[in-house]
Amino acid sequence: MRLVDITKKETAAFTEKGYQIPSYDREAMIAKTKANPTWLHFGAGNIFRAFPAALLEDLLNQGAMDTGVIVAEGFDYEIIEKAYQPYDNLSLLAVLKSDGTVEKKVVGSIAESLRADYSFVDWKRLEEIFANPSLQMVTFTITEKGYSLKGPDGNLSNVAKADLSERGLQPVLMMGKLTALLYTRYKTCKAPITLSSMDNCSHNGDKVKEGVLAYAEAMISKGVCEAGFMDYLTDSKLVSYPWSMIDKITPRPDAKVVEMLSADGFEDTDLIITNRNTYTSPFVNAEETEYLVIEDTFTNGRPCLEKAGVLYTDRETVDKVEKMKVCTCLNPLHTALAIYGCMLGYTLISEEMKDIELCSLITKMGYVEAMPVVVNPGILKPEDFIGAVLTKRLPNPFMPDAPQRIATDTSQKLSIRFGETLKAYVEHGLDLSKLTLIPLVLAGYARYLSGLGDNGEAFTQSSDPLLDDLKKIVSDYTLGGDNDYDKLRELYTRKDVFGVDLCEIGLYDKVVGMVSELYRAPGAIRETLKKYTA
Repeated sequence: MRLVDITKKETAAFTEKGYQIPSYDREAMIAKTKANPTWLHFGAGNIFRAFPAALLEDLLNQGAMDTGVIVAEGFDYEIIEKAYQPYDNLSLLAVLKSDGTVEKKVVGSIAESLRADYSFVDWKRLEEIFANPSLQMVTFTITEKGYSLKGPDGNLSNVAKADLSERGLQPVLMMGKLTALLYTRYKTCKAPITLSSMDNCSHNGDKVKEGVLAYAEAMISKGVCEAGFMDYLTDSKLVSYPWSMIDKITPRPDAKVVEMLSADGFEDTDLIITNRNTYTSPFVNAEETEYLVIEDTFTNGRPCLEKAGVLYTDRETVDKVEKMKVCTCLNPLHTALAIYGCMLGYTLISEEMKDIELCSLITKMGYVEAMPVVVNPGILKPEDFIGAVLTKRLPNPFMPDAPQRIATDTSQKLSIRFGETLKAYVEHGLDLSKLTLIPLVLAGYARYLSGLGDNGEAFTQSSDPLLDDLKKIVSDYTLGGDNDYDKLRELYTRKDVFGVDLCEIGLYDKVVGMVSELYRAPGAIRETLKKYTA
């Protein structure tokens, strides 16, 4: 069984093994898409094939759509050359379910794959696509870094400086390339278009807009483009930049999935590691749960993705969905598991979910303590969302996610993941003294900073820009020792870390008391968890 067998219409082996294969006329779809493209996507990574392209596959099979998507990669061209083109742009999606079963689906919705760079003939094709009034939307999964023009120091990167000052209509960064292509559209047809980020970052549409307008301003100031180009980009009836919220875990290709597929006789399982360190393959593995909520401000029509489960709504609701996820129903649970998982020696989130105390910690924290102040978006029920997190997503044995990965940059996450809930308690006049498990997580962070596991064994904390600074506060703490817990005032009054001053809101004494329990003796982490989660 090879993906190219689908192109040859040699599909019997696939159907016998229960694989879903395209039921539409793929040749006709490709021809129609090339003639009148409606959807172009930048970012050829695994999340694109596992989610947006798979949604479109469902619509094509339903007969709800007859055009596909064109994908372009502007950073790692080897993905196109090694994971797309040798397989006629087909891929296999392995949906990893929490009950241990796997749903296997051939995704054929990608009509073309292109390298977004001037050194390839593909660039001419991209200009043709942008010049076609039929193009309705351009979407992106390029990671949050793909939109930024700034380096880690907050200043313009050297690449961005050269782009804006020297390179004109041939910039290197993705937002510059997009702006150059939009100028082609402006010069040729001035047709409306929607630029929709599908990346997992807050207010992502604004990041697209900021990048595009920065490049356009530079191009105009250098005389490369005329002033009317800016009028086009800022006319909301012509060019829109909607916000969206996306949520789906798509890990690297997994060895266990390779074994399952190989046992079926499926041969296209080679792991591809590009020179830019992208891990990909002709197949993609992903969790079953998925959410995509998009602000409905499309200027030139849009694909009927709502028939495949996408929620189109207004900007305020998109923002509420994101806050529901980030402040209550997913991210705080992840961070709690990360902090305590690292200290208890776990390396898989799914294994932590078998731990009675840890599972109880996040379940009660989410349902009992955070839910009273959850932001309810209306279109998704918070109880249903967190229920899927607790019963399907986190326990999924196929998801090789590690607490060590999630613990990265914890100091940058606590203010949103816990601080917003604490602020809401204060704003609503609720009794903070009734909180137990949120304080326990914050107390666990102090013990985490010491780098001491439950029995006093050392572990390496995950990278964090404030780690060295914060570690100093607890550097001389020992298990069972005469620790100076007054020093913790230096930690728990930092609003930049927790979003609130725990002294000001009256939680400091409770948290510090828990910290002292966590340092009482070897095994104190487990005993403290048992005490407060019983």
